[in-house]
Amino acid sequence: MSTHVAGAVPEKKTLAEWTVALRERDMPVFSNTVQAINTIIEDEKKGAMEMATVILQDPNLTARILKLSNSSYFNPGRRKIITVTRAIVIIGIDVIREMVLACAFFEAILSASNKNRAHEEIARAIHSAVQAKYLAIATQDPFPEEVFIAALLQNIGHIAFWCFSGEEGDRLRDLLDEGTMNQQAAEREVLGFKLTDLDVALCKSWNLKGLIEETVSKHGRVREPRVKLVHLGCEVVNVLKDGEESRQYPACLEKIASLTGQTRADIEAQLQKNTESAASIARQFGATEAAELIQRKARELIDHEGALASQMDRSELQVQVLRDISGILSTRRLDINLLLETIMEGIQRGLGMDRTLFAALSSDRSMLQEKVALGWRDKRYAHRFTLPLVASPPNLFHKAIFSPEAHWFTPEGQPALYSPADVDRIGRHPCFVMSLHSGDKPVGVVYADRAYSEEPLSQEAFRAFEHFVQQGNIGLTLYRLQGS
Repeated sequence: MSTHVAGAVPEKKTLAEWTVALRERDMPVFSNTVQAINTIIEDEKKGAMEMATVILQDPNLTARILKLSNSSYFNPGRRKIITVTRAIVIIGIDVIREMVLACAFFEAILSASNKNRAHEEIARAIHSAVQAKYLAIATQDPFPEEVFIAALLQNIGHIAFWCFSGEEGDRLRDLLDEGTMNQQAAEREVLGFKLTDLDVALCKSWNLKGLIEETVSKHGRVREPRVKLVHLGCEVVNVLKDGEESRQYPACLEKIASLTGQTRADIEAQLQKNTESAASIARQFGATEAAELIQRKARELIDHEGALASQMDRSELQVQVLRDISGILSTRRLDINLLLETIMEGIQRGLGMDRTLFAALSSDRSMLQEKVALGWRDKRYAHRFTLPLVASPPNLFHKAIFSPEAHWFTPEGQPALYSPADVDRIGRHPCFVMSLHSGDKPVGVVYADRAYSEEPLSQEAFRAFEHFVQQGNIGLTLYRLQGS
């Protein structure tokens, strides 16, 4: 049994220890997502397919992205979006990338046992982000979504701390409530560092670049115009909190007017509209307590937009995806990558599969090499499957690649097809496998299973799987003819 000495002060964790703990113990999912996004950004050869793959690994993230993609805030044209692939095409990969960061961040922090202070920080971040984006649009900033995400994450250390602070948070809150010292002095007293230092440390640790890095690293010495937009968005939130009677209110409106050329009446109306939008966005992120803090007296905003994909049953989703595929096939210049991405997402989500893989035949025809892998929980993003083709006796991939038919394999029915190499890479599960062909030339295979849920495969799902892959074969044939 441990002993506790009355009045003893627990040993303080260093800034570095806090950074490591938040990154690796408390927010590992967010860390992995940031790593995956950074990998895509840094590699010029990677793009929409890789971004869609990152999103589709996580069903919760997928549902959240689709909900936001169908909201009037991110999709003012109200174009119906039911797949992640189409969201990237319509809204743009840059906007979707920022959405992924935001959604992954909130998924990480909202899983914690949040306290009042954490909700306040989250509310302030979302509200500031919406106000900053409005300023960016009003000043014709070319990338307002970057301003949104920079404002959202500029106090990333503050938010993470209050979500996972434990006893240190309790002691800091008590000291702040006493009112005997200012916030930074109280932070130094309890932690030995300022929370702004934790903002910077986490930003560096997660390798957050661009405007986020510029904003976080320049507290108090802002010169860049876009960083000023972020900070003005935060100032707006603080002024609105103090009320219209505060001395800062007219000065803040004057700053906005000088930047945007708008009248005071128009600015005030827009700020109110932004507050309502921020409350709605907070609910879409799952931060309901923060939404109430943003707008306590506002009517309850229940936004059913974007629940299309999460609530849609599998058969309806299949029909919608097949319509998208028909549209892609009918274009004058076929985008084969978009087609294959849409097919893979249709199989994964429309058929309720746990894992889906498209692997291409190597030039020497000795193995299959991963191109798209969805739902593989234990697979690192940097790692790609290689699946050897074993001819004697044939393994399941050799059996499938040189056959035009779809196959439904089971470990009980065809045990010999599950070679040691296959089992080592994908396990031993009932699965659907079918080859993709360009004319009479095999291109690769599509594999799908329900390895995690262990939900039985059905004849209906098998027929749908076959139909999806056949659309890929049609597309490959058209693509070959267009190139000839």
